[in-house]
Amino acid sequence: MKIDAHQHFWQVERGDYGWLTPELGVLYRDYGPADLTPLLKRSGVEGTILVQAAPNLAETEFLIGLAEQNSFIKGVVGWVDFESLNVGTDIERLAASSHLVGLRPMIQDIEDIDWMLKPQLDPAFKALIAADLTFDALVFPKHLSNLQTLLARYPSMRVVIDHGAKPQIADKEFDAWAEDMSTLAENTEAYCKLSGLITEAASNWQPENLAPYIDHLISSFGTDRLIWGSDWPVLNLASNYNDWYDLAQRYFDDSNNMRQVFGGNACRAYKL
Repeated sequence: MKIDAHQHFWQVERGDYGWLTPELGVLYRDYGPADLTPLLKRSGVEGTILVQAAPNLAETEFLIGLAEQNSFIKGVVGWVDFESLNVGTDIERLAASSHLVGLRPMIQDIEDIDWMLKPQLDPAFKALIAADLTFDALVFPKHLSNLQTLLARYPSMRVVIDHGAKPQIADKEFDAWAEDMSTLAENTEAYCKLSGLITEAASNWQPENLAPYIDHLISSFGTDRLIWGSDWPVLNLASNYNDWYDLAQRYFDDSNNMRQVFGGNACRAYKL
Protein backbone atom coordinates (compact mmCIF):
# COMPACT_ATOMS: atom_id res chain seq x y z
CA MET A 1 0.00 0.00 0.00
CA LYS A 2 1.33 3.44 -0.96
CA ILE A 3 1.00 5.79 2.01
CA ASP A 4 1.36 9.51 2.58
CA ALA A 5 2.62 9.46 6.16
CA HIS A 6 2.04 13.13 6.98
CA GLN A 7 -0.95 15.25 6.05
CA HIS A 8 -3.35 17.61 7.82
CA PHE A 9 -7.00 18.64 7.74
CA TRP A 10 -8.54 21.62 9.48
CA GLN A 11 -11.65 23.78 9.72
CA VAL A 12 -10.92 27.44 10.36
CA GLU A 13 -14.20 28.09 12.19
CA ARG A 14 -13.32 25.51 14.86
CA GLY A 15 -10.81 28.01 16.24
CA ASP A 16 -8.28 25.32 17.14
CA TYR A 17 -5.37 26.83 15.28
CA GLY A 18 -3.77 29.88 16.86
CA TRP A 19 -1.10 29.91 14.17
CA LEU A 20 -3.60 29.89 11.28
CA THR A 21 -4.12 33.55 10.33
CA PRO A 22 -5.17 35.36 7.12
CA GLU A 23 -1.53 36.33 6.59
CA LEU A 24 -0.83 32.71 5.62
CA GLY A 25 -2.82 33.21 2.45
CA VAL A 26 -3.44 29.87 0.73
CA LEU A 27 -3.57 28.04 4.07
CA TYR A 28 -6.31 30.22 5.54
CA ARG A 29 -9.26 28.11 4.42
CA ASP A 30 -10.78 24.77 5.28
CA TYR A 31 -8.98 21.66 4.05
CA GLY A 32 -10.78 18.34 4.17
CA PRO A 33 -10.95 14.90 2.56
CA ALA A 34 -12.65 16.17 -0.58
CA ASP A 35 -9.68 18.44 -1.28
CA LEU A 36 -7.09 15.70 -0.87
CA THR A 37 -8.79 12.75 -2.56
CA PRO A 38 -8.09 13.85 -6.17
CA LEU A 39 -4.40 14.36 -5.33
CA LEU A 40 -4.16 10.90 -3.81
CA LYS A 41 -5.80 9.36 -6.85
CA ARG A 42 -3.39 11.05 -9.25
CA SER A 43 -0.34 9.80 -7.33
CA GLY A 44 -1.72 6.36 -6.56
CA VAL A 45 -1.56 6.93 -2.79
CA GLU A 46 -4.02 4.61 -1.08
CA GLY A 47 -3.73 5.67 2.54
CA THR A 48 -2.58 8.51 4.77
CA ILE A 49 -1.49 9.33 8.30
CA LEU A 50 -3.50 12.33 9.50
CA VAL A 51 -1.42 14.47 11.87
CA GLN A 52 -2.52 16.96 14.50
CA ALA A 53 -1.92 20.67 13.97
CA ALA A 54 -3.33 22.13 17.20
CA PRO A 55 -2.37 21.59 20.86
CA ASN A 56 -5.75 20.50 22.18
CA LEU A 57 -7.67 17.29 22.74
CA ALA A 58 -10.71 18.51 20.83
CA GLU A 59 -8.79 18.64 17.56
CA THR A 60 -7.48 15.11 18.06
CA GLU A 61 -11.04 13.88 18.64
CA PHE A 62 -12.11 15.75 15.48
CA LEU A 63 -9.37 14.00 13.48
CA ILE A 64 -10.32 10.58 14.85
CA GLY A 65 -13.87 11.32 13.73
CA LEU A 66 -12.63 12.06 10.22
CA ALA A 67 -10.73 8.76 10.22
CA GLU A 68 -13.90 6.93 11.16
CA GLN A 69 -15.65 8.48 8.16
CA ASN A 70 -12.86 8.14 5.56
CA SER A 71 -11.26 4.76 4.96
CA PHE A 72 -8.16 6.19 3.28
CA ILE A 73 -7.07 7.64 6.65
CA LYS A 74 -5.12 4.70 8.05
CA GLY A 75 -4.05 6.37 11.28
CA VAL A 76 -4.14 9.56 13.33
CA VAL A 77 -1.21 11.13 15.16
CA GLY A 78 -2.86 13.18 17.87
CA TRP A 79 -2.01 15.46 20.78
CA VAL A 80 -2.31 15.26 24.54
CA ASP A 81 -0.98 17.54 27.25
CA PHE A 82 2.16 15.68 28.35
CA GLU A 83 2.29 17.78 31.52
CA SER A 84 -1.30 17.11 32.61
CA LEU A 85 -1.92 15.14 35.79
CA ASN A 86 -4.53 13.25 33.72
CA VAL A 87 -2.18 12.38 30.87
CA GLY A 88 -2.35 8.64 31.47
CA THR A 89 -6.15 8.67 31.46
CA ASP A 90 -6.24 10.88 28.37
CA ILE A 91 -3.91 8.60 26.44
CA GLU A 92 -5.79 5.48 27.49
CA ARG A 93 -9.11 7.02 26.43
CA LEU A 94 -7.88 8.20 23.03
CA ALA A 95 -6.00 4.95 22.39
CA ALA A 96 -9.27 3.06 22.74
CA SER A 97 -9.81 4.16 19.14
CA SER A 98 -7.96 1.89 16.74
CA HIS A 99 -7.44 4.96 14.54
CA LEU A 100 -5.00 6.58 16.96
CA VAL A 101 -1.47 5.46 16.08
CA GLY A 102 0.72 8.15 17.62
CA LEU A 103 1.10 11.32 19.64
CA ARG A 104 2.89 14.56 18.86
CA PRO A 105 3.60 17.34 21.34
CA MET A 106 4.39 20.49 19.37
CA ILE A 107 7.98 20.72 20.58
CA GLN A 108 8.96 23.22 17.90
CA ASP A 109 6.63 25.78 19.51
CA ILE A 110 7.80 25.24 23.10
CA GLU A 111 10.24 27.91 24.29
CA ASP A 112 12.14 25.64 26.68
CA ILE A 113 14.64 23.74 24.52
CA ASP A 114 15.00 21.14 27.29
CA TRP A 115 11.26 20.57 27.69
CA MET A 116 11.27 17.00 26.39
CA LEU A 117 13.70 15.96 29.15
CA LYS A 118 11.62 17.25 32.07
CA PRO A 119 11.20 14.48 34.68
CA GLN A 120 7.50 15.25 35.07
CA LEU A 121 6.89 14.05 31.50
CA ASP A 122 7.84 10.49 32.46
CA PRO A 123 4.22 9.37 33.04
CA ALA A 124 3.29 10.59 29.55
CA PHE A 125 6.07 8.71 27.81
CA LYS A 126 5.39 5.57 29.80
CA ALA A 127 1.66 5.77 29.01
CA LEU A 128 2.43 6.28 25.31
CA ILE A 129 4.66 3.18 25.30
CA ALA A 130 2.11 1.15 27.26
CA ALA A 131 -0.58 2.07 24.71
CA ASP A 132 1.75 0.91 21.89
CA LEU A 133 1.68 4.32 20.21
CA THR A 134 4.39 6.04 18.19
CA PHE A 135 6.05 9.29 19.25
CA ASP A 136 6.26 11.91 16.48
CA ALA A 137 9.17 14.24 17.21
CA LEU A 138 8.35 17.69 15.82
CA VAL A 139 11.76 19.25 16.38
CA PHE A 140 14.30 21.70 15.02
CA PRO A 141 18.02 20.98 14.62
CA LYS A 142 18.65 22.63 18.00
CA HIS A 143 16.65 19.84 19.67
CA LEU A 144 18.54 16.88 18.22
CA SER A 145 21.02 16.39 21.04
CA ASN A 146 18.18 16.29 23.57
CA LEU A 147 16.19 13.99 21.33
CA GLN A 148 19.02 11.46 21.37
CA THR A 149 19.08 11.64 25.17
CA LEU A 150 15.31 11.09 25.25
CA LEU A 151 15.52 8.05 22.98
CA ALA A 152 18.22 6.54 25.17
CA ARG A 153 15.96 7.07 28.18
CA TYR A 154 13.05 5.24 26.49
CA PRO A 155 14.70 2.67 24.18
CA SER A 156 11.46 0.75 23.61
CA MET A 157 9.59 3.81 22.30
CA ARG A 158 8.91 3.90 18.56
CA VAL A 159 9.93 7.32 17.26
CA VAL A 160 9.44 9.13 13.97
CA ILE A 161 11.35 12.37 13.40
CA ASP A 162 9.11 14.77 11.50
CA HIS A 163 10.30 16.69 8.45
CA GLY A 164 13.94 15.62 8.73
CA ALA A 165 14.11 17.81 11.87
CA LYS A 166 13.48 20.89 9.72
CA PRO A 167 16.99 21.79 8.51
CA GLN A 168 17.46 25.47 7.71
CA ILE A 169 17.77 24.98 3.97
CA ALA A 170 17.10 28.62 3.11
CA ASP A 171 20.17 29.64 5.14
CA LYS A 172 22.25 26.75 3.73
CA GLU A 173 22.95 25.44 7.22
CA PHE A 174 23.97 21.84 6.77
CA ASP A 175 26.99 20.51 8.67
CA ALA A 176 25.77 20.56 12.28
CA TRP A 177 22.34 19.24 11.29
CA ALA A 178 23.89 16.51 9.16
CA GLU A 179 26.22 15.36 11.93
CA ASP A 180 23.42 15.23 14.50
CA MET A 181 21.10 13.34 12.16
CA SER A 182 23.82 10.82 11.35
CA THR A 183 24.45 10.28 15.05
CA LEU A 184 20.76 9.78 15.75
CA ALA A 185 20.38 7.35 12.88
CA GLU A 186 23.42 5.37 13.98
CA ASN A 187 22.64 5.23 17.70
CA THR A 188 18.86 4.79 17.68
CA GLU A 189 16.16 2.93 15.81
CA ALA A 190 14.23 6.11 15.00
CA TYR A 191 12.46 6.54 11.70
CA CYS A 192 12.61 9.83 9.81
CA LYS A 193 10.06 11.50 7.56
CA LEU A 194 11.07 12.72 4.14
CA SER A 195 8.65 15.61 4.31
CA GLY A 196 8.42 19.32 5.02
CA LEU A 197 11.73 20.19 3.35
CA ILE A 198 10.40 22.47 0.63
CA THR A 199 8.88 24.88 3.13
CA GLU A 200 12.28 25.16 4.85
CA ALA A 201 13.91 26.26 1.57
CA ALA A 202 14.02 29.76 0.10
CA SER A 203 10.99 30.96 -1.84
CA ASN A 204 12.88 30.58 -5.13
CA TRP A 205 14.03 27.06 -4.30
CA GLN A 206 15.19 24.63 -6.94
CA PRO A 207 15.49 20.82 -6.67
CA GLU A 208 19.26 21.12 -6.34
CA ASN A 209 18.79 23.14 -3.13
CA LEU A 210 17.08 20.16 -1.51
CA ALA A 211 19.37 17.49 -2.94
CA PRO A 212 22.14 17.51 -0.26
CA TYR A 213 19.56 17.23 2.52
CA ILE A 214 17.58 14.43 0.87
CA ASP A 215 20.77 12.57 0.00
CA HIS A 216 21.95 12.81 3.59
CA LEU A 217 18.67 11.52 5.01
CA ILE A 218 18.80 8.57 2.63
CA SER A 219 22.42 7.77 3.47
CA SER A 220 21.79 8.15 7.22
CA PHE A 221 18.49 6.36 7.73
CA GLY A 222 18.51 4.12 4.69
CA THR A 223 15.46 3.08 2.75
CA ASP A 224 14.28 0.91 5.66
CA ARG A 225 13.73 3.83 8.07
CA LEU A 226 12.86 6.74 5.79
CA ILE A 227 9.16 7.55 5.37
CA TRP A 228 7.68 9.79 2.68
CA GLY A 229 5.03 12.34 3.61
CA SER A 230 3.53 15.31 1.82
CA ASP A 231 2.95 17.75 4.72
CA TRP A 232 -0.08 18.84 2.68
CA PRO A 233 -1.62 21.42 2.81
CA VAL A 234 1.27 23.26 4.51
CA LEU A 235 3.20 22.18 1.41
CA ASN A 236 1.04 24.57 -0.63
CA LEU A 237 3.01 27.51 0.76
CA ALA A 238 5.93 26.58 -1.47
CA SER A 239 4.89 23.86 -3.94
CA ASN A 240 2.06 21.41 -4.59
CA TYR A 241 1.29 17.76 -3.88
CA ASN A 242 2.07 16.35 -7.30
CA ASP A 243 5.39 18.17 -7.75
CA TRP A 244 6.71 17.10 -4.33
CA TYR A 245 5.58 13.52 -4.91
CA ASP A 246 7.28 13.41 -8.31
CA LEU A 247 10.47 14.99 -6.99
CA ALA A 248 10.76 12.56 -4.09
CA GLN A 249 10.15 9.57 -6.37
CA ARG A 250 13.22 10.43 -8.45
CA TYR A 251 15.48 9.48 -5.56
CA PHE A 252 14.34 5.85 -5.49
CA ASP A 253 14.83 3.93 -8.71
CA ASP A 254 14.73 0.51 -7.06
CA SER A 255 11.13 -0.74 -6.77
CA ASN A 256 11.66 -2.39 -3.39
CA ASN A 257 13.20 0.75 -1.90
CA MET A 258 10.36 2.80 -3.28
CA ARG A 259 7.78 0.47 -1.74
CA GLN A 260 9.46 0.83 1.64
CA VAL A 261 9.82 4.62 1.65
CA PHE A 262 6.38 5.21 0.16
CA GLY A 263 4.45 2.79 2.33
CA GLY A 264 6.13 -0.17 3.98
CA ASN A 265 8.11 1.83 6.52
CA ALA A 266 5.04 3.81 7.55
CA CYS A 267 3.19 0.56 8.16
CA ARG A 268 5.99 -0.61 10.45
CA ALA A 269 6.53 2.69 12.22
CA TYR A 270 2.84 3.12 13.03
CA LYS A 271 1.93 -0.56 13.24
CA LEU A 272 -0.81 -0.16 10.65
